[in-house]
Formats: sequence, structure tokens, C-alpha cells
Amino acid sequence: MSPLRNGRRERFAQLVAEGRTAAEAYTEAGFRENRQNAHRLASDPDVRARIAEMQERGAMRAEITLADVTEHLKRIAAAAEEEGGAPGLSVARAAWMDVAKLNGLVVDKSESESESVNVTHTITDKPMSDEEWVAEYGAEGTGPAEDGRSTPAP
Repeated sequence: MSPLRNGRRERFAQLVAEGRTAAEAYTEAGFRENRQNAHRLASDPDVRARIAEMQERGAMRAEITLADVTEHLKRIAAAAEEEGGAPGLSVARAAWMDVAKLNGLVVDKSESESESVNVTHTITDKPMSDEEWVAEYGAEGTGPAEDGRSTPAP
């Protein structure tokens, strides 16, 4: 089943699947507080099916643990080492690196040559205003176009 067409109904189903009561989910999803309507929506067949689907997916994800993935990668590494040769050792090395990364023993970092910079990317559906653009990039005469892309300076 795919997400429900009505966004508030979908949000309601998500919240119930996460463990909220029907009444809590109903108001958090944007409906006016009404316990009777909340329980009526919770018993709707499409909503119930969507909640069950999300709970089932959550249960499957919970079954795959970090330990399971680590053990599987260790088996791959061992089999590749037994195979030997450059290809086998390459696979074994990659599997062991994945084990180390998953368990926090190795952390990928990237640094610029001038200095270490933390970068945060924000995704939004609202384009920047000209003032926000200039404040962010300091480029007079440029700014966001209607479609969100930057426009070149004249």
C-alpha cells in the first residue's frame, strides 16, 4: 500500500504507528480536537491498513541490528580472505573497513586545504529573498530566480 492521498490522514496513520493515541495523533495531524472523530478515523479500513503496513515495516527494520550487520560483514571478510589473491583481499579489506565504520572505530572526515569547516545543508521549498541571498553570499546584483536557481550578475 502506498501513502494515503490525504496528507492529514497519512500523518495521523504515521503518528498512530509510532505509538500515539488516536486522540493525540488526530490533533497533531492538524485536525480539530474531537475524540469521537479520532476513533472513527482510526477504525477506517484504509487508515488501519496503512498503520499495519508501517508497523510491519518497523518490525522488520528492528530485526536487523548492528550486530547482525557486523556478523554478516565479518563472514564476508573471512570468506574473501580464504579466497585470497588481490580481488579476495580487496573485498576482505572493504568488509573490515565497513565493520570498523559501523562500530565507530573509523570516522570518515573531509577537510578543506585552508581550514576545517563544518557544513550544514538546509533543504527548503521556499527560495531565498534577494536580501537573504546577499547576506549569505555577499554577491550584489545576483539573487535567486523564481525557480530557486541563482541568476548571474548583469
